[in-house]
Amino acid sequence: MTRKQTMMWMLASVGLVATAGAGVATRASSSAKPAVTTAEVTRGDLAETVSATGSLEAVTTVNVGTQVSGIVQTLYADFNDVVRKGQTLARLDPSLFQTQVEQAEANLIQAEANVERLKVAQYAATLDLNRQSRLKEKQLVADADFDAAKGALDSAAAQVRSAEASVAQARASLNQAKVNLEHTVITSPIDGIVVSRDVDTGQTVAASMQAPTLFVLAADMTRMHLNASIDESDVGQIEEGQPVTFRVEAYPNEVFTGRVAQVRLQAVVSQNVVTYATVIDVENVELKLKPGMTATVTVEVARSDGALQVPAAALRFKPSAAVLARLGAQGVSGDGQAGTTAAGCAGTRPCATLWLYDGSVIRDVAVRTGITTGAVTEILGDQVSEGVAVVTAIMLPATSSKTVTTATSSSSSRSPLLGASPPPPPPGGAGGPR
Repeated sequence: MTRKQTMMWMLASVGLVATAGAGVATRASSSAKPAVTTAEVTRGDLAETVSATGSLEAVTTVNVGTQVSGIVQTLYADFNDVVRKGQTLARLDPSLFQTQVEQAEANLIQAEANVERLKVAQYAATLDLNRQSRLKEKQLVADADFDAAKGALDSAAAQVRSAEASVAQARASLNQAKVNLEHTVITSPIDGIVVSRDVDTGQTVAASMQAPTLFVLAADMTRMHLNASIDESDVGQIEEGQPVTFRVEAYPNEVFTGRVAQVRLQAVVSQNVVTYATVIDVENVELKLKPGMTATVTVEVARSDGALQVPAAALRFKPSAAVLARLGAQGVSGDGQAGTTAAGCAGTRPCATLWLYDGSVIRDVAVRTGITTGAVTEILGDQVSEGVAVVTAIMLPATSSKTVTTATSSSSSRSPLLGASPPPPPPGGAGGPR
């Protein structure tokens, strides 16, 4: 064999070995299973809630004002003072009103004196008329004189009645002046506590169109109202008597309780958001809660004790057809959708699909859902039981992009570097005839 034939034979041998090695190369793993994340069906107490914000206020709040204008002379109450009904809270300068009382008294005295004077004139006119009557009987006086005497008496009587009316008017003015003088003393209308004081000593208050507010009194701080703003999408679930829990920033580690007392019909629109005021009764025996505090409210609208529950992620899980095929899913149609019937969905509650996993195969089951907290949801009926594993997520494994090839027979393999198959070695090996 020539040198050239020997080299071609060696190259063919190398190509045959490489082809055989490619035939047994490692294939991309098609049997690796996806990673399945599951959660167990558990049993426990479940409460569906509605969240809102609100502010605290006293059940009964009274604004104490003044009906007269004047300068605040003395203050007898301050913030947080406990006061009783009729107790003096403040006093206005009474000098102006005292002067008005004295003037009204003088006017009354003058009016009464005027009545006395006119009554004397009336008496004189009566005597003159009587005298004229006797003279007329004896025909010693003219009819004109008699008529004049009678007219004078009638005029005197009218003047007396007018003067008496002036006396009544003067007496009313005196009473009004005395009432105004009494109003310079500001008293408490209720038993309560001073939560606000809006004036200081020496300040001038003017009572014109409405009475200015001097104090704000809370009747009973042991019971308060919490006014919460409930969104229109949640107000349909709010009913009187529902339990409420809330927190305030002053006591971040404490939870306070109350109950829904009223859902007001008046809508409040703020930046195109519609809310409804909900009044919540709150006990404040320890007096920790203060008017005006902002509260974060949680209203319990539904509750189920000892309920079967699953994570909400299990109800949101929807596998694809490829994933189902890799896991050998049961009862599933070719498009990857649940193939089970909705036998478990009889009733008025919403229906959903859960995917159960036994370690190798998943299968779907239709269930009815109950109340939810957003994180977990109640499952109604007996389609699933406690302890069953439900799928919440599936992670597909990474796969190779190389094309898998199979080994071929050595008789049909040749090196890609060679254009044609080399001739077989001659008989006798390399040392054959030349």
